[in-house]
Amino acid sequence: MFNRRQFFGAGAVMLAAGAWSKTSAMGLPHAPSMASADMQPPVHPTSGPDYQPVVTLNGWTLPHRMNNGVKEFHLVAEPVEREMANGMTAYLWGYNGQSPGPTIEAVEGDRVRIFVTNKLPEHTTVHWHGMILPSGMDGVGGLTQPHIPVGKTFVYEFDLVKSGTFMYHPHSDEMVQMAMGMMGFFVVHPKDPKFMRVDRDFVFLLNAYDIDPGSYVPRVMEMTDFNMWCWNSRVFPDITPLVVSKNDRVRVRVGNLTMTNHPIHMHGYDFEVTCTDGGWVRPEARWPEVSIDIPVGAMRAYEFDARYEGDWAIHCHKSHHTMNAMGHDIPTFIGADKSKLAAKIRKLQPDYMPMGTKGMADMGEMEMPIPENTVPMMTGWGPHGPIEMGGMFSVVKVREGISADDYSDPGWYKNPPGTQAWEWTGDLPDQTRAKDANTQITPKPTNE
Repeated sequence: MFNRRQFFGAGAVMLAAGAWSKTSAMGLPHAPSMASADMQPPVHPTSGPDYQPVVTLNGWTLPHRMNNGVKEFHLVAEPVEREMANGMTAYLWGYNGQSPGPTIEAVEGDRVRIFVTNKLPEHTTVHWHGMILPSGMDGVGGLTQPHIPVGKTFVYEFDLVKSGTFMYHPHSDEMVQMAMGMMGFFVVHPKDPKFMRVDRDFVFLLNAYDIDPGSYVPRVMEMTDFNMWCWNSRVFPDITPLVVSKNDRVRVRVGNLTMTNHPIHMHGYDFEVTCTDGGWVRPEARWPEVSIDIPVGAMRAYEFDARYEGDWAIHCHKSHHTMNAMGHDIPTFIGADKSKLAAKIRKLQPDYMPMGTKGMADMGEMEMPIPENTVPMMTGWGPHGPIEMGGMFSVVKVREGISADDYSDPGWYKNPPGTQAWEWTGDLPDQTRAKDANTQITPKPTNE
């Protein structure tokens, strides 16, 4: 073990570059792996300060072991297969069997030791995004440490000096490795169990891929024209709903590791922004929102009291980001009559369907032939028909009487009588029209 002076001095650099056998007399800790894309239940602390554990949408929390007062974790960087939705699997890079990797949870004041084994086809590192730590533990390959060679295990060890929400990702061939899905959350809970306590605490990362329909591997050179907008490498309708018991205090933590900002909008509620990458927002400095813009490389957390039962949409408000496998070269045919053309094409291709003459809503209902390993652009059905969404979209499901650790889907909400929009079948008033419908940009000269 290093003492504090050695740790913050040259010993930190040596430790970051050293083999695991130099730091642990117990041997390498187990590296659990997860194959399922289902959301796993929260992992409550069994020792140390109490805290409300987070729940990772379509993800899980990495277990740890205690070794002489140090929490030890083991990450394995490796190629993974990620089910993005039913019927579509992507070949990505990640950690411990999944992309994103498992969420790491610990407590302010903990000392952590994280073993990182590299099973990728190239070298890597891990950067602990937003955390205060020694330079030699910061994970920038070539600058603060040697790159981790293929087949080797390196160790990161540092004290958690502040609570908050952080991320981890490589700083080694970052363009390729992050584009392939290498990222994860690191949540540090407050030492005081009463500080910022909530009843439900959700976390998810915003990530994006360019995966050609019918293919499996992302195009890592893409910079702007992505077609799979994801939460934790999942797309609607297979993003887990956020299940909440009525009157719970709820926190939602969102990290953005895409190439653009995302305005995350939640229906039915206003909320307070309570945390950023830099730390907790003081009560007098919080502000109310119904949408919160998440900048690139940043995290935002917001909180609300779940007073209103219902199924409330939560989504990115960039409209193309709630679509799947969307092409960018499709012309607009709204108002065009393609019936004669469609009849001719069907002689060669019987399954051909003209698309977009009235808009794109028909895509939510019809089943068009699509390539294998591709999901429809608009998909998902609700209790009243097609939801016509994809990508970055899910539902906050607030119900009465859900038990504390129950995150199972309660089904669709049944609106009480008189609280749902209905069809008007009575008479319609005559439409009022202007006598002169011509728009006048400027007044006519008086001498005309």
